Amino acid sequence: MLSLLYRSAATWTAVGLAGGLFYREFTKHNGVDGGTQLAVVHTHALVLGTVISLALLALVGVWRSLDTSRPFRAGFWVWQGGLALTTAGMLAKGVLQVLGDDAADSAALAGISGLGHVALTVAFVLLFVGLGRVVTRTDADRGLPRVADTTAPAARVES
Repeated sequence: MLSLLYRSAATWTAVGLAGGLFYREFTKHNGVDGGTQLAVVHTHALVLGTVISLALLALVGVWRSLDTSRPFRAGFWVWQGGLALTTAGMLAKGVLQVLGDDAADSAALAGISGLGHVALTVAFVLLFVGLGRVVTRTDADRGLPRVADTTAPAARVES
């Protein structure tokens, strides 16, 4: 899983950098000054792709059993699909905006990006479920008390 996460981070870095270059050159070539969805494609790819993949890589490095966590692995793949859908929808809308096409305001494009965002939300839940199970199991293996077991008892007031 470590190499998979590394490749994911590298791929999203390439997508993000290419998206930034495409935005700059495509808008310049078409005489458009910003204000399109293309302006945020590269930041979405870099932050949600590269940074999240690197953060997940660090988590797997700390808790190697995340390698075998089904919710965590599913969350990774759902994240990749959701981010790809979101990025593709933003890219398509941005290109259409630069070209001045009315289809840029299409409900279908909004729906594609919306599905991508829903998938990202589902992925967050899966990632947290997988991480929570591993952290809880690790604490139990170390003999650490659960958080609920560590609260101080209420002070008694005698009258």
